[in-house]
Amino acid sequence: MAKSECLTTPRLILRQWTPQDLPEFAALNADTQVMRYFPNVLDRQASDALAAKAEALIAERGWGFWVAQDRATGHLAGMIGLHTPAAELPFSPCVEVGWRLARPYWGKGLATEGARAALDFAWDELQLDEVVAFTAVPNKPSQAVMQRLGMQPDAQTFMHPDLPSGHALAEHCLYRIRRS
Repeated sequence: MAKSECLTTPRLILRQWTPQDLPEFAALNADTQVMRYFPNVLDRQASDALAAKAEALIAERGWGFWVAQDRATGHLAGMIGLHTPAAELPFSPCVEVGWRLARPYWGKGLATEGARAALDFAWDELQLDEVVAFTAVPNKPSQAVMQRLGMQPDAQTFMHPDLPSGHALAEHCLYRIRRS
């Protein structure tokens, strides 16, 4: 079990969740633009449940989707980290790198910066050989982050098992990166 109090980058602190994070996280999850590549926005109860799950997984194993805190302001920029997807995916078992940022933090390279720190943790602390990332095919901004991280796309897409057939976001693309 790898343990991490927090990861730092020049502009972010990736850390464990606290009750003070919940209002800002709920606002992020209720934003229709932030959630446009997810099946729906989250109400406060669902957002708090997601944060509680992330907090519990970090407490249990020392890593997960950390709070991405803006070092300059102390505000929650979003969440960034590593996760073992629960869904039975065509490439399971796996560890994914992922991110979700509030709109004021878009276009500044923070997803890439935080995800690089999470990947370094995956290589150095978890000794993983490969990490994946996946998203709905229309989500070009996240795919651009994956490419900036040096991840390579799989030739084939897949249908996400948690979404109904025919859903506009069901078709997903997969990116992979191997430890160098």
